[in-house]
Amino acid sequence: MEIFSFYKPQNDITQRLQMAPSIKSRKSAKEQSNFSRMDSKNSYTSAFSAPVYNSPIFAGNTNVYSDVFSVPISRGSYSKKLGKSIVDVLSAIGANAKLIFIAILIISFICSVLYFSVPVLNMIENIMFEPVPMDLLAEKDAYLVDDAMLSFIFTPPAPESVDAGGNILSAISNEKVIYTEPVSFSTYIVKPNDNITSISKNAGLTNISTLIAVNNITNVRRLQAGKRLTIPSIDGINYTISDGDTLDGISKKYGVSIEQLLDINDLSSAVLQKGQKIFVPGAKLSTNDLKKALGEFFIYPIQGKWRLSSNYGKRPDPFTGVISFHTGIDMVAAPKTAILASADGLVKSVSWSNVYGNYVIISHADGYQTLYAHLYSASVKQGQRVTQGAKIGHLGNTGYSTGPHLHFTVYKNNKLINPFEVLK
Repeated sequence: MEIFSFYKPQNDITQRLQMAPSIKSRKSAKEQSNFSRMDSKNSYTSAFSAPVYNSPIFAGNTNVYSDVFSVPISRGSYSKKLGKSIVDVLSAIGANAKLIFIAILIISFICSVLYFSVPVLNMIENIMFEPVPMDLLAEKDAYLVDDAMLSFIFTPPAPESVDAGGNILSAISNEKVIYTEPVSFSTYIVKPNDNITSISKNAGLTNISTLIAVNNITNVRRLQAGKRLTIPSIDGINYTISDGDTLDGISKKYGVSIEQLLDINDLSSAVLQKGQKIFVPGAKLSTNDLKKALGEFFIYPIQGKWRLSSNYGKRPDPFTGVISFHTGIDMVAAPKTAILASADGLVKSVSWSNVYGNYVIISHADGYQTLYAHLYSASVKQGQRVTQGAKIGHLGNTGYSTGPHLHFTVYKNNKLINPFEVLK
């Protein structure tokens, strides 16, 4: 017996046999049923037609018959094949585990790069810091922020010990000082808790300009323990002779007699040389130079290109048009422009308000505070000390805002002041 196909009886011979009218099955339905019951341990597939010839039973018969075969399959063979397939899959994974692991790492790296890329971060930040529209409580919110600045940000101002001209109030004398003895100089090493006022007073001086000028101190707030200072025996400032300078001109400029200039500097001649240094007794720094040295001059928080869009004082509200008091100045610049600390100080607050958006508050010496509002983001943390010009954030459009700008406010001893009074 030769079987052409069990599973695909679609070859030409089989098809012809199935179509021939004279072909009959050799087994009856009853015989098939009996055969199935006799082998109940096996399951069977559907019967397939297959051509059979040269059978011993039909020797000499040249006809080809189509017989029906029930193909036995052992019970459970399907589950065994499924199990084998699973094992094969697991084996394939095991054999290529290294390649699969490397592929996962590469995919993870690519996803991480895409996720943390600058455009994605910018998009996230823009969503997080989306400007908040002003609601009915906005005005109240503004007062709350101002009250917060006054209550928990500000510290009580220290008693004023120096007047606007740098004179130590407790050391001022109504007697006119006449300088006759040559000036002498000594050295002093700054101690912990010293300040320019205490050092000046202990040295017998009456004006802090003297030590600032003689020692070329640019910011008294940065005076540190261990620094050596030159202490003159009398009040006054150093003066460097320039082309065209004369004792007569210097005398008139500072209100000191020529005789005093000669005596104090122990000069034998009134002829001066360019670059020569002399000491001018009783002279003081100009108001601007003194404020600069005391750290009372604030730099603009934006050092690049900007324009003023709203000044300090009364103005129409940009949203409602109602006249209201504007507590600072608005500086328009490109989004994300660096915002700088206007002066040395301590960061008192880094927070959010529906009015000011992202804002930073810095407390400075002598009762000054500055507010930087509508920031895109902040670069400092509460409690951090900053120096003048240090970056504290980036310009933005958060809070009650019509466009990218910085709202800059200055307080002095718990009172609003015009920022232009201290900006240099």
